Amino acid sequence: MKLIYPAIFIPDRKGEGYTVEVPDLPGCVTEGETLAEAIEMGIDAASGWILSELEEGNDFPAPSKQQEIVVKRKGAFVNLLLLDIDAYAEKYGNKAVRKNITIPAWLNTYGEKNHLNFSKVLSDALLARAVICE
Repeated sequence: MKLIYPAIFIPDRKGEGYTVEVPDLPGCVTEGETLAEAIEMGIDAASGWILSELEEGNDFPAPSKQQEIVVKRKGAFVNLLLLDIDAYAEKYGNKAVRKNITIPAWLNTYGEKNHLNFSKVLSDALLARAVICE
C-alpha cells in the first residue's frame, strides 16, 4: 500500500537543516541536516507512525491535500512524502498473526496452480478494504 502525505519543512535558523512535521499524523515530527536527509527522515517517521497504528488495529488519518496545508513560518514549505507501507512493514514490522481460513476447494486449486501467496492476497485485500472504508 502506497500513501502520499503532505509534510511541512521548516528550515532551522542557521540554514543548516530542517524540521519536518506531518500535520495529519499527530506528533509525527523529525529533522534532517540536509533537505535530502529531512525527506528520508520524514518518510521514515510517517511510515513508522502508520505501521504502529496498523499493528495496533487502529485506523489512520486520511492525508490532506497539499494545497490545504497552511504554512505560517517564514521560509517553510510543503512537500509530499511517498510512503510504501508494505516495504516498510517488511523491513521493520514485527507483528504477524497466523489465521486459519476456509475457502472453496476450487479457489485453493486455482491459487496453487497460479502460485499465489494466499497470505499476501488476503493482506492486500484487507488493507484495500481498510483504506476504502475510511
